[in-house]
Amino acid sequence: MADPITQPRRRARNPVLAALRLAFRLVCGIIILLDELVRPLYRPLLDRLAALKLMQAFERWVSSLPPYAILVLIAVPYGVVEPVKFLALIHMANGHVRTGTALFLFAHLVSFVLIERIFTAGKAQLMTVRWMAWGIETAASVHRSVVEWLKLAELKRKAKAIWRWVRMRVR
Repeated sequence: MADPITQPRRRARNPVLAALRLAFRLVCGIIILLDELVRPLYRPLLDRLAALKLMQAFERWVSSLPPYAILVLIAVPYGVVEPVKFLALIHMANGHVRTGTALFLFAHLVSFVLIERIFTAGKAQLMTVRWMAWGIETAASVHRSVVEWLKLAELKRKAKAIWRWVRMRVR
């Protein structure tokens, strides 16, 4: 029989916390999976926008700002775009599916492009704020663990192979 003094004591698991952890993991998994599936569609657009001289000048300006100014720059598009997404959903619920969907997709595109460019340009400054660095690192860690757990690299490789096979058959 094991010695109770040398063995680590296990705490009783709280079922509510366990359920919340599971829900959080599921939501993170779904969001990351969707992002990984959709990223190849919008990545070329982001790359083209990043190559524009106007966008490069904007990124240089953002990178020269202090960290809290960059946080405000990220918060403003969220504050504008998120209500537009909500209004688009209401529009769809009222029967204007095409208009609501177009508005919803446009709002997502604006938030992806603008917020992604601001974050990329200002990440070095944001990492100087302790709590922000912790948040960024934690999010990256969650992303890595979900990608590993879902074996997304392997799924992507298989999906690309299937896509190549389909394209060759269609030709």
